[in-house]
Amino acid sequence: MIEYFKNQEFELQKIDEVVNNCWINAVAPTADEIAQIVELGIPLDFVSAPLDVDERPRIEEEDNGTTLIIRDVTIVTTGSGSGGIMTTGGGVTYAYDLDVTTSGGSSAPIRTDRGGGTVYVDGGTYTSNGLGSPAIYSTAEIHVANATLVSNLSEGVCIEGVNSIELTDCDLTANNTKCNGNATFLDTIMIYQSMSGDADSGTSSFTMTGGSLTSKNGHVFHVTNTNAVITLENVKITNEDSDNILLSVCADGWSGGSNIATLNAIKQVLKGVIKVGSDSTLTLNLTEGSSFEGSIDGSITNASGTTVSTETGTVSVTLDSTSTWTLTGDSYITSFNGDAANIISNGYTVYVNGVALTGTN
Repeated sequence: MIEYFKNQEFELQKIDEVVNNCWINAVAPTADEIAQIVELGIPLDFVSAPLDVDERPRIEEEDNGTTLIIRDVTIVTTGSGSGGIMTTGGGVTYAYDLDVTTSGGSSAPIRTDRGGGTVYVDGGTYTSNGLGSPAIYSTAEIHVANATLVSNLSEGVCIEGVNSIELTDCDLTANNTKCNGNATFLDTIMIYQSMSGDADSGTSSFTMTGGSLTSKNGHVFHVTNTNAVITLENVKITNEDSDNILLSVCADGWSGGSNIATLNAIKQVLKGVIKVGSDSTLTLNLTEGSSFEGSIDGSITNASGTTVSTETGTVSVTLDSTSTWTLTGDSYITSFNGDAANIISNGYTVYVNGVALTGTN
C-alpha cells in the first residue's frame, strides 16, 4: 500500500498523488509499487533495505541535512544544557503533540543552536523550570501552533539575531524572576543579539496570532542590541507585573548592535507603558481596529535599579482611522501619523519633538 502526505497548515495531510516535497508512506509494498517508487528517482536500496528483516534502525547523515518527524512522545530532561527537541546545522524538525519538561539550565524545551534550521511544532505542552531556559530559544526559523508554552523561571521566548518565531493559537506563560548571563532586565519575550557567533546579525522577527500571552514578572517585550519586528494580531495579553511595562527598547548587557524595534498591532489590544531609551528607536503601527492604552517615555531602570536611560529616543507612532491611543501619562515621540482626534488624552499630553500635539480628544 502506498499513501502520500504533505505538510499543510502545520500538519501532515493525505493527498491523492505525488507532488514536490511530499511524504511517501509505503507499507509492505508489492513489486509493482516498489517499481513505482523507483520511477520517482528514489534509489532501490532505500526501499529494499527497510524490507530486509536483518536491517536495523539507524541514522544516516546526508549532505542535504537531516529531517526529523516526532509525534506523541513524552520527553523529560534534568541536566544542564539538555533541551527537549534540538535543531541545528540546517536540520528540519516536525514535532506533533509532544509533552516536554526540562529542569536544567540552558535547557529550552524547543531549542536551536548554531547553523540554524527550521522547526514546525503543532500541539503539545512545553515546560521549562531552569535558569536560562525559555520555552523556546531561537537561532533558527521556528513555527509553533496550538501549543501550551510555560517558563517557570526564565523568559518565555528568546530570539537571537536574524531569526524568527511564529506562534499561532498558542498559550504562552512566563514568570522570569532571575536574570541570566549578561541580561539586566526581566522579561517574557526577549529579542537580542549576543554577538557570540551563535546567530548572524540582522532583523529578528516575532509574530503571534491568536492565543494568549501571560507575563507574570518583568517587561512583556524587551528588545536590545538588534533590529526586531514584532507583529501581534488578536492576542490576549495579560501583564501581571506591577510596573505594567509592555515593551522596552534599550541598551542591556550586550554591545555591537543597535536597539531598533517595530511593533505592528493588527486587531490588537495593547495596554501598558512603552519605554524607549535615548539610544534606541521604535516604530509603533496600530491598524485594523487596534487600541493602545498607555504612555511612551524614555525613563528606564533595569532589574537591579540601575538607570539605563532618562530621555526618550526616536519614536514614530502611526494610527490608522480605525485605531485609538488612550493616554495614561504624558508621552514623548518624534513623529505622529494619523488623526490626532483618535488620541484620547485623559488630561495628558503627547509631545512631538517637544511640542504638544493639538487636536486630541
